[in-house]
Amino acid sequence: MGNGAFLAIAIAAEVIATSALKASEGFTRLVPSVVVVAGYGVAFYFLSLALRTIPVGIAYAVWSGVGIVLVAAIAWIVHGQALDAWAILGITLIVAGVAVLNLLSKAGAH
Repeated sequence: MGNGAFLAIAIAAEVIATSALKASEGFTRLVPSVVVVAGYGVAFYFLSLALRTIPVGIAYAVWSGVGIVLVAAIAWIVHGQALDAWAILGITLIVAGVAVLNLLSKAGAH
């Protein structure tokens, strides 16, 4: 499995864990709380594997940027959280930043 796959797994696990935080109700509900703790554990483990060859600054920027976008989308779809024009602009800028890092920047080359 490649380092890009490790990073993708880390992102997915972090998004699942973060999305389960609301359902955990302050860690008072067992199953969502277990999902949160396990999800973050998986996320950090796979992020550490990705860091074997991906520079930490690039990996973290991609991990957090993609995570922000996915969590915002899940909050909108599942929880009905409204996104105004400024929120959509901000999310668009995050996506653009991640794209620039991955497609144009030499900083992530290994």
